[in-house]
Amino acid sequence: MHNLSVFLEHAIAQYGIFAVFLAMLLESACIPLPSEVIMPFAGFEAWLGHISFVEAVIAGILGNLAGSLIAYFVGKWGGRPLLARYGRYILFSERHFNAAQKWFDRYGSVTVLIARVLPAIRTFISLPAGIAKMNISKFIIFTTIGIIPWVYILTEVGYQLGKNWSVIDLHSHAYTYIFAIILIVVIVVFLIKNNRSSSK
Repeated sequence: MHNLSVFLEHAIAQYGIFAVFLAMLLESACIPLPSEVIMPFAGFEAWLGHISFVEAVIAGILGNLAGSLIAYFVGKWGGRPLLARYGRYILFSERHFNAAQKWFDRYGSVTVLIARVLPAIRTFISLPAGIAKMNISKFIIFTTIGIIPWVYILTEVGYQLGKNWSVIDLHSHAYTYIFAIILIVVIVVFLIKNNRSSSK
């Protein structure tokens, strides 16, 4: 994990927003790269003035969306047989996929929104959505809504803490759970209010 973090940091420092886009694409295409390292370091690079903060956020959002669409269509066209055959080549985790599948089976389409803040599951949630042939427009909308706050907050943390980057790197997993709790609460409140408005 440490070596992977160092590699990601070097790639972003070397190639800027292109590396941010590609790393976040891979993270959402079922290759378990830690967005908790990618986006805070992008924010740190923005703090240093090497890249633009806004461009870093946009690159992260577009990368996550592109990767999610790739995983969605892999699930839609290939399904589980394709994953069983080739999953090992992309470090596919059967355990995490099964967890994502259970969430999707239980909560339906809204899982695509909520799962964006759940460690491990967010990497694989697009697959069961594709396998279930979820409406593509709804998938894109829910995915984008879930991606934006996650990417922005992680980038903002890296930017605000700046010189204390080593602290972020050391405690990245703790931040994941903190952000997950905060964002899940926000999403649940939004859904409750939305349901109440719709019932009136």
